Amino acid sequence: MSLRFDEDARHEYLEAIGFYGRAAERFVQAVDAAIAQIRGDPKRFREVEPGVRSCRVQKFPYSILYTRDVQGLFVLALKHDRRDPDYWRYRVP
Repeated sequence: MSLRFDEDARHEYLEAIGFYGRAAERFVQAVDAAIAQIRGDPKRFREVEPGVRSCRVQKFPYSILYTRDVQGLFVLALKHDRRDPDYWRYRVP
């Protein structure tokens, strides 16, 4: 199953990697593990609005918000838990 990132979501991911410095490798591994879980069963995670699901990144205050379409999975946001909960909604196709 293919995986695509919204351009802003990719920027959020790279920004978070830069923020974590020495812990960046653990962060990347945690995000990769969450993505593997999503790929394994995309419907497993809670729907935050019709067609948009959220998967928590273990041990970090982030959630992956994603949709599924004919092309595969589309990551809308890598959202920090303390950020405005609705900032990403303009990205929903």
